[in-house]
Parts: sequence; structure tokens; C-alpha cells
Amino acid sequence: QVQLVESGGGLVQPGGSLRLSCTASGFAFSAYAMSWYRQAPGKERELVAGISSIGGSTNYADSVKGRFTISRDNAKNTVYLQMNSLKPEDTAVYYCNSRPWVGGVRKDYWGQGTQVTVSS
Repeated sequence: QVQLVESGGGLVQPGGSLRLSCTASGFAFSAYAMSWYRQAPGKERELVAGISSIGGSTNYADSVKGRFTISRDNAKNTVYLQMNSLKPEDTAVYYCNSRPWVGGVRKDYWGQGTQVTVSS
């Protein structure tokens, strides 16, 4: 079955950095775009960054442009989110997402989430 497993979250001071990882299994990872979303307490889940199947195209939320970088390693079935210059407003649970065709059905799959807390 499809699994997305995130790691790398934690507590960091403002201005610090973290790198999140998401390892996928159960589908042809290299054939699909991947995305990172986040959800802060009391807020809607929002798209943070996306990357095309071979990594040639990326997109970012305006709030993270210039600070976050999404990348992928198709040999390792892993997508990354490098987060620099972190701000308290980046505090959220971060989720990995993909929407592959599996068993004739295409739907959204989500990881379990990893908590990122930016605080002094």
C-alpha cells in the first residue's frame, strides 16, 4: 500500500534551519509530483511547496519563497524540504503529499505529519 513517512521536524530557534524528509513506497515515486503542506493550529492546511516528477519544476507559497527549498532524490524515493531563516509563523505540522494512480484510482495520500516548532 502507499506510504509516506515524514521525518526531520523539531524545535528550532527563529532564524534557524531544519530539513524535512519524506520517504515514499507503494507507488512509482519517480512518475509523480510531490508536495509539502502545513497546518498550524486553528488554520486550514496550506500548500508550502511542490516539485514535478523529475524535479525540473518547483513552486512555493509566497510566505516561504527564498527561504525554503524543495528537492527530491528519485533513487531514494525521497522528497526533501530545506527550511532556512525559520520564523515563529512557520510553526505547524508539515505533511508530505502525492496523488498517484494506484489500483485504477487516483487520490490524495498523506503522511502522518512532522511537527515543526519555531520558538526562542
